[in-house]
Amino acid sequence: PEDDGNDLTHTFFNPDREGWLLKLGGRVKTWKRRWFILTDNCLYYFEYTTDKEPRGIIPLENLSIREVEEPRKPNCFELYNPSHKGQVIKACKTEADGRVVEGNHVVYRISAPTQEEKEEWIKSIKASISRDPFYDMLAT
Repeated sequence: PEDDGNDLTHTFFNPDREGWLLKLGGRVKTWKRRWFILTDNCLYYFEYTTDKEPRGIIPLENLSIREVEEPRKPNCFELYNPSHKGQVIKACKTEADGRVVEGNHVVYRISAPTQEEKEEWIKSIKASISRDPFYDMLAT
């Protein structure tokens, strides 16, 4: 078959990190298990590891990450925008009917299966954010 350049296997061929995490919904506050892939300063999440299309894409540019205490879920961290508190994070997700819409998250709250995995994810995401060339220009 022709390679039309849209094949996601190229995008996710060698990710910085991947694994199952729980994500708290933006509008409906329920925890959903999602397969997350961190690559190219973006965090993608899928419903299943076999899915071709991500359910959501979170560009990490301008975001920060912090550990949070969550009463009902251990090993939580969240992505947030430090310079625009209370503003919805620029991200997109795919609805059940296939429409791509903007995300509804002011913060993305995520729970890892273990303390160790939480620390690894935080480390990987921090490294990914700081590698962004725009970040380097702004930080100097």
